[in-house]
Amino acid sequence: MPDASFLSSDLFLLTLTVGLYCLGGMIYRRTRLLHPVLLTFVAVIVFLRCAGIGYERYRDATGILNFALGMSVVALGYLLYEQLERLRGSLLPVGMATLAGCVVGVLSVVYIAMAFGAERQILNSIAPKSVTVPIAVSVAGPLGGNVSVTSVVVFCVGIFGSIFGEWILVRDPEARGFALGAAAHGIGTARAIEIGAAEGALSGLAMALMGLATALLMPLMEKYLY
Repeated sequence: MPDASFLSSDLFLLTLTVGLYCLGGMIYRRTRLLHPVLLTFVAVIVFLRCAGIGYERYRDATGILNFALGMSVVALGYLLYEQLERLRGSLLPVGMATLAGCVVGVLSVVYIAMAFGAERQILNSIAPKSVTVPIAVSVAGPLGGNVSVTSVVVFCVGIFGSIFGEWILVRDPEARGFALGAAAHGIGTARAIEIGAAEGALSGLAMALMGLATALLMPLMEKYLY
């Protein structure tokens, strides 16, 4: 039986996380359904519960992954730079698509939840479902939302969009990439990069613009539209 201190060490927890993701990637390439992020998410939770390791210890041990995540988001700018020629003259369509995606993305889930009798806290928790987690929790928290619910909902939306978005969306590379980033944030953008350079660039742009638009507009929608 491995020593408890070894199981909670930085090296083991970091190696475990990366190894589970690689294993999940292999399974995903075979099934196209079980997303590696989802598999890693569930497996890590089960392991931490069984080993009695707190989330704070795990977060500290895998902090380098958060740092690498920030670098990867910045790297999306290079993909966007490569596609600048294709984007020239598209500022108006991109702006209108961002505005429509933000308003429809927020109000659609809010009105559906209202129809089922959801309380105000839940509405504010799930409203920023289509933007990346750091922005979503920053928006939902001050409005009285439960950030834990927000994190889980954003995660589930990203997984769903990554798995099924390619099948549902139109075939135009720019439109498909933008839609993946606007609806499925970082996880959708990762899938868009796998599909193609144009899709990845537009998805990264959409993720950034949707985060900005949601942060600015959601307090107004919360006050006047629901």
